[in-house]
Amino acid sequence: MSQRELVVLGTASQVPTKVRNHNGYLLRWGPEGVLFDPGEGTQRQMTYAGVSVTDITRIAITHFHGDHSLGLPGIVQRINLDKVPHPVHAYYPASGEMYFERLCNATAFRRNVELHPHPIAAAGPLDAPDAPFAMAAVQLSHPVDTFGYRLTEPGSRRLLPERLRALGVHGPDIGRLQERGALEIDGRTVTLAEVSTPRPGQSFAFVMDTRLCDGVYELAAGADMLVIEATFLDADAHLAEEYGHLTAAQAARVAAEAGVRKLVLTHFSQRYQSLDPHLEEAEKHFSGEIVVAKDLDRIPLPPRRSGSGEV
Repeated sequence: MSQRELVVLGTASQVPTKVRNHNGYLLRWGPEGVLFDPGEGTQRQMTYAGVSVTDITRIAITHFHGDHSLGLPGIVQRINLDKVPHPVHAYYPASGEMYFERLCNATAFRRNVELHPHPIAAAGPLDAPDAPFAMAAVQLSHPVDTFGYRLTEPGSRRLLPERLRALGVHGPDIGRLQERGALEIDGRTVTLAEVSTPRPGQSFAFVMDTRLCDGVYELAAGADMLVIEATFLDADAHLAEEYGHLTAAQAARVAAEAGVRKLVLTHFSQRYQSLDPHLEEAEKHFSGEIVVAKDLDRIPLPPRRSGSGEV
């Protein structure tokens, strides 16, 4: 199993179908598990997908429409039932505080797990204790208050073995050089920059329920993986605009203009039985890797970029 992968729990929009459950996406990132937009049936879909609530370290809700949040009561109660051994952090629009409280307290249950709320009042960086990535929220355009999420790993440096050998750095001195940034070796100062190359961190963007707006491009910019709604086809673009959604073609154009590496389309209207046309539309605008998500898919993040910017 990839250490960094998206587990797709549901791909339907407002109405589920026989093959598409309501929304739900678990991003596995090493020890972290970020559950995005748990709609109805998420708890059962996790069972089918072979993932546990103990994998969840954070919950991120884009907005409080039912297909993105009505699974929250079951998830919260299951976290407590299974006595998850770590705190769980929850992110959501502050304007929906009333809904968050109602959902988390829908029925009686025994509380034994720390659930730390992080209501989002405005776009910007988010508090993400102990996370190996930075989290940010960006405002989107939908009939209710909606935020997209961006996860960005700090950059690091990749050591160059040939340079280490050439400058006489070996054994424990390699670790000391990484820690200190410079080290005296045989009478001269060797810097970390001399024996390494920059290695960009990975990035992930999550865009749901929105018209085309600046926030979509901001979230997508240079993302290694963009998970984005593609509720409609271009033939129904007038419905997308009216109800605050995107078409597959719009999502693909965003990915192309933003320099995305892997595009994951999801959140499909029940009016479409086949999703082949979504892929066909997207391929007209984006030449990179496209995944038309299916329930229970496991989609790995692309390999890390090298220091030169290539994989």
